[in-house]
Amino acid sequence: MNRFLMTFRMLVTLFAIAIGVGLFGSSSAHSTRPNVLLIAIDDLNDWVGCLNGHPDTRTPNIDRLAARGTLFTNAHCQAPICNPSRTSVMYGVRPSTSGIYMNGPLPWNVDHMNQLTTMPRWFAKHGYDTATTGKIYHGSRLPKDDFDLVGPRPGQRLKDLDVRIVNTFPQDKPGLWDFGPQDYDEGLFQDHVDASWAIEQLSQDAQKPFFLTVGFYRPHVPFYSPRRIYEMLSRDQVTLPDVKQDDWSDIPAIAADVTANRAPPPHSWFVEENQWKPAVQAYLACIRWTDQQVGRLLDALDGSPHADNTIVVLYSDHGFHLGEKSRWTKFSLWERSTHVPLIIVAPEKPAGQRCSRPTELLSIYPTLVELCELPVNDRVEGRSVVPLLSDASADWPYLAVTTHGKDNHAVRSDRYRYIRYHDGSEELYDMVSDPQEWNNLVAGKLSDQHSGVIADLSKALPTTNRAPARAGR
Repeated sequence: MNRFLMTFRMLVTLFAIAIGVGLFGSSSAHSTRPNVLLIAIDDLNDWVGCLNGHPDTRTPNIDRLAARGTLFTNAHCQAPICNPSRTSVMYGVRPSTSGIYMNGPLPWNVDHMNQLTTMPRWFAKHGYDTATTGKIYHGSRLPKDDFDLVGPRPGQRLKDLDVRIVNTFPQDKPGLWDFGPQDYDEGLFQDHVDASWAIEQLSQDAQKPFFLTVGFYRPHVPFYSPRRIYEMLSRDQVTLPDVKQDDWSDIPAIAADVTANRAPPPHSWFVEENQWKPAVQAYLACIRWTDQQVGRLLDALDGSPHADNTIVVLYSDHGFHLGEKSRWTKFSLWERSTHVPLIIVAPEKPAGQRCSRPTELLSIYPTLVELCELPVNDRVEGRSVVPLLSDASADWPYLAVTTHGKDNHAVRSDRYRYIRYHDGSEELYDMVSDPQEWNNLVAGKLSDQHSGVIADLSKALPTTNRAPARAGR
């Protein structure tokens, strides 16, 4: 590493942290309304310790956060792709309502979306200081004036520092698809920089309550972590996901089109090039690295003036396939793409709860509004989960719905996953007896019981399916 470049990068990082000082003022007066710390993690599936998602994962800090509040074990994103998922969380409407189905257009470039009030703007409107760092919206971009203070927002790859590792990718698969350890100073990794900036904000007293969002990139591709983290897990110890060779034999043909994504290499490449274990090892290392940044944030919060009066929410925008169903990335309506960690910790709410009710990321906006006693935003479609924060076993008649493209939806209940595509094709899985989704019950002769299940789950399908949105002029 060029010594001058390293010094320059460090100075830039320190400057970025320094200019953020002062958001929360210097007064020792504290608002009676709770603060909000919102932590978004990119592409993190359920491979966290508290969800028992993978035997080799280690997430002690995410786990200790879960022990402080409620862990939603059956939480699902509204879209299995960054832009529509993050749009749904921040604007409070479903993809089928917004028409934001893919990574373009960005919502603030769509005329009808500008009639909505984003979550940070709603909090600012009602007396909160707002700040953000990292990736909250797609690509770390932001609507104009969405936050009072904007910290570092580095990209997915640091072009002056990150070194490409895998050189055997097919020639038509360039760009972000890479994985392995990097050897530069850990303090320069983008998620460390973002955490450091947020920690500086948390160290200050507050004149007003604050709404602070921190968006961590990893484990999004490229799967880069410091070598120290990467080598915590030996490649020989890596447990690979289970894959059924004829898994697609009972899946409708339309699924191949809906879930198509040309960015990653095919699963056959990972197998034939002996890159499956290295890629899984790198993904797990990224999870450990992000977990350490979460730990730094929690330690800072615990040592701050805001320790007893801050709501903490941690979530992932969607899951990620690492060979399951012989595919990589997200872009599907199966469990691996939609199932995400969701943890909510709130003052005076029970700790150590595990809630198995089907819940949605769409609930974050209205839940925080209710917890902070703000006026209700009538344009928000999600349902507050405050009743479940008080009692994880409370009655909850609602289902979780994920959308991928117009008229393609998955509905998740306590037991079943039902998928209906735009051509009417269907899938139904019993997630209790078949958690890998290997047996599509629709492919055989449906029993009366399963016909009734489909009829019930179909009631949750969105009745509004807006045409794909276009950017305004």
